Amino acid sequence: MADRLTQLQDAVNQLGEHFCNSVGVIQQCAPSSPFQNFDKSGGKSPVSPPTEDYAAMFSKLIARTAKDIDVLIDSLPSIESSQELQLKSLQQLEMENMEAAHRLEAVVKQGEELLLKIQEAQHDIAQVQLQCQALMGNTT
Repeated sequence: MADRLTQLQDAVNQLGEHFCNSVGVIQQCAPSSPFQNFDKSGGKSPVSPPTEDYAAMFSKLIARTAKDIDVLIDSLPSIESSQELQLKSLQQLEMENMEAAHRLEAVVKQGEELLLKIQEAQHDIAQVQLQCQALMGNTT
């Protein structure tokens, strides 16, 4: 659960970064607003319109991060989840893990047997090649 909490905190931090960056881009790219009775001498030169659609980009980033946060929150155990239910869930996961380990061991054993067969075939091929070379050497 601590790992999920860390992921949730990272996602919230990332959401904050997206908000800050979007405000920064707005400040940088937005045209200035005229104020009455205000002399703009020494003001900035007009900013050219951005070539990228920052509004769409930041809205997608913010929406995606918000969805990630929702998924992480949904994956946290509920308040109704008792320690006994969590223990049963962990036992079930442990059983599934053991079954997967047994399947993996079987696959590794099959792979090792296949490797031995391939090595034997390579040895036989090498022996035949050496015999052929010896015969070719005697006839020349």
